[in-house]
Amino acid sequence: MARVKRGVTSHAKHKKVLKAAKGYYGRRKNTIRIAKQAVEKGLQYAYRDRKNRKRNFRSLWIQRLNAAAREHGLTYSRLIDGLAKAGIVVDRKALSELAIHEPAAFAAVVEQARAALPAETAQAA
Repeated sequence: MARVKRGVTSHAKHKKVLKAAKGYYGRRKNTIRIAKQAVEKGLQYAYRDRKNRKRNFRSLWIQRLNAAAREHGLTYSRLIDGLAKAGIVVDRKALSELAIHEPAAFAAVVEQARAALPAETAQAA
């Protein structure tokens, strides 16, 4: 049986890691041990931040909706409550885009939400 020399696979693995570490500062870009750690940590950050990005955008949409709803005399929570009671199913991203780009359409949605709320709740805001 022939002896297997592993230089080719090692070189390929190292090359893959160093390619991923391209643009890093100092020895993180060209020393395999340090580059491997840096790339691994970078992948951990990327995984974590893909989750965080979803949270951040949802938070941004809610802030925008709150500001837009307050211009029409409602708070965010009352707007969402009114939409639920009116049976309007629109996600926060779409509502946020509507508030920014189509203010008249957003105003109509707010009025429908306000109509679905009890009278004293709609007046309190």
